[in-house]
Amino acid sequence: MNFERLNAYRIMWVIVMFDLPTTTKEDRRIYTKFRKDILSDGFSMFQFSMYLRHCSSSENANVHIQRVKKILPSKGHVGILNITDKQFGMIEIFNGRSQVKSPEAVQQLELF
Repeated sequence: MNFERLNAYRIMWVIVMFDLPTTTKEDRRIYTKFRKDILSDGFSMFQFSMYLRHCSSSENANVHIQRVKKILPSKGHVGILNITDKQFGMIEIFNGRSQVKSPEAVQQLELF
């Protein structure tokens, strides 16, 4: 097994944060489509309007970043952040003032 592939500095997380308008029916339709599209690309909701995806490498992360860029809505704000698994592992999460356990690292199975 190649342990270089499991290096916490090689494994990446892509975080998509967005604030899209929802004032009109058309705005809500666009918001819903964008959300469904990133979910179908393997992103998971971390918080409202903040979705993340585990990627096995920076090359794989770039593929998903490009997919998000292709579906960007014409209005609203979207931020895309790419961080290492090591950086993500240092996250501190709170529910009120109580600290919550951080999400477990995703184990990916590779088939050849």
